[in-house]
Amino acid sequence: MLWEEGVEKMITPLEIQNKEFRRSIRGYKESEVDEFLDLIIIDYEKLYKENIEFKDKIMMLNEQLSKYRSLEKTLNETLIVAQSAAQEVNANAQKKAELIIQKAEMDAKKIIEDANQQVMQIKQEYENIKKQMYIFKTRFKTLLESQLEAVENIFDEITQDVKIQSEQKNETDETKETNEEE
Repeated sequence: MLWEEGVEKMITPLEIQNKEFRRSIRGYKESEVDEFLDLIIIDYEKLYKENIEFKDKIMMLNEQLSKYRSLEKTLNETLIVAQSAAQEVNANAQKKAELIIQKAEMDAKKIIEDANQQVMQIKQEYENIKKQMYIFKTRFKTLLESQLEAVENIFDEITQDVKIQSEQKNETDETKETNEEE
């Protein structure tokens, strides 16, 4: 037998060419068999070479397919990592935005509270100034009234003194006149 059991093996064109048959009395014409074998060798050699080429092509295509599958796997893993990173970036951006909003709200509340406190302080200062103004006005009015009264008293005294002096002068003049007349 040409083949071992369990192992597939193709006959090579050289084995066909080198094969020799035993002769028998009632055998085929040797020249026709040789001629036919030569034709078979040519066709079989073509098929054998094509088969080897196809096997090489299949092996090369399998290698390329393996590379493409590896590349596809790498791209899928990269895509998964990129999606994960994008989700993480998005989540971080969302958290950061929420923190910024919270800080802005806290800052706004503080600004409003500070403004309200300033308004309260200004109102309190206004009330204090208003009270002090009223006290000043009352004191100044009292001072002016007392000064006016003092001025009126002085004028009254001066007027009285002038009147007295005028009367005394008149008396003195009368007395002088009377004395002169006499």
